[in-house]
Amino acid sequence: MNDQATIERMKQMKLYGMADAYRAAMETGADRSQAVNELLARLVEAEWQDKHVRRTQRLARSARFRSESALSDIDWLANRNLDRAVITSLAECRFIAEKRTVIVTGPTGVGKSFVAQALGTQACEVGFATAYWNCTKLFPALKEKQRDGAYARFISLLAKTPLLILDDFGLARLDANDRLALLEIAEDRYNKAATIVTSQLPVSAWHEIIGDQTIADAICDRFVHRAIRLEMSGQSMRARQSNENRPLAETQIPVLV
Repeated sequence: MNDQATIERMKQMKLYGMADAYRAAMETGADRSQAVNELLARLVEAEWQDKHVRRTQRLARSARFRSESALSDIDWLANRNLDRAVITSLAECRFIAEKRTVIVTGPTGVGKSFVAQALGTQACEVGFATAYWNCTKLFPALKEKQRDGAYARFISLLAKTPLLILDDFGLARLDANDRLALLEIAEDRYNKAATIVTSQLPVSAWHEIIGDQTIADAICDRFVHRAIRLEMSGQSMRARQSNENRPLAETQIPVLV
């Protein structure tokens, strides 16, 4: 079998990374000078990297993140009460394996969604399937699926997802259907799968938003127990960036004469 036939056979076996690496080695003549074990190690590493990148991209697309976010892009200079050690620990994704909840609270614009999605992106990098939902869209979607008869299947899929991100929880009061759906989600995930919840409201205010004391107790108990808490603070990052991008003439204080 000649080199080109070998490359074609690799592609048929979906060994795309290995095929690309072998072609590059063939073109540079490295396959003639390298020992067989060295070339094989190079090809295997290239195939592993290719599969890793493809898997990460597939998981990220399936997660449906609202925006691209990476932990490496976190602005540590901003005074937002972000503990680098805690974020570094979360980046290892042990909280997913341990099936714990991460609760990120703080005022609007401080970067709660960014941090949550960056952790979700890291989870995809490690190999955990992730689902991102903004709560303003999740609850209407749940009602729609109840009307279409697809609710049970959707809830089952959420329950099987290793990491679920519930973003912007508490922007609107929950009605009876929302409360019961959230309780079902919380029950399905308690000690069984990891969840990240972001909210402008402190946890102490969640009962009022949920609306029913008994159900609120049950939901909060499941989400808050064993939760890792990030309480962010500081100026809105959007306002800060807007001020930084404003022309100097606009930011100068006029002199009164």
